[in-house]
Amino acid sequence: MAFKIRVKRVYESPAADDGVRLLIDRLWPRGLKRDAAALDGWLKEVAPSDSLRGWFAHEPARWDEFVRRYFAELDEHPECLEPILEYADQGRVTLLYASRDAEHNNAVALARYLEGRAPRSGSRR
Repeated sequence: MAFKIRVKRVYESPAADDGVRLLIDRLWPRGLKRDAAALDGWLKEVAPSDSLRGWFAHEPARWDEFVRRYFAELDEHPECLEPILEYADQGRVTLLYASRDAEHNNAVALARYLEGRAPRSGSRR
């Protein structure tokens, strides 16, 4: 089974092919009205911890270490991923982020984490 996960900035307009739209930032995006976000869920608990987010500070030079630490946090709390995995079983999921950096953000890292752990037999453990 291949996951159908897309990553998109929350400030971009919703699209018909976004599928389930999940905000995965711990903080609400600045200046965005809730209706405009057109969210199906806000999964704060999947976002990096406040301390990790503060340490990273969107510094591209820290990206590899950020990803390593974030993956370790996710490994410690796999139950937080269940809503995403359940939606992915049903169709496309779009992970939404607020960062201006399209390459170095928690949604990109989370998509990589999920794709690296995608069930191959059609069922999860």
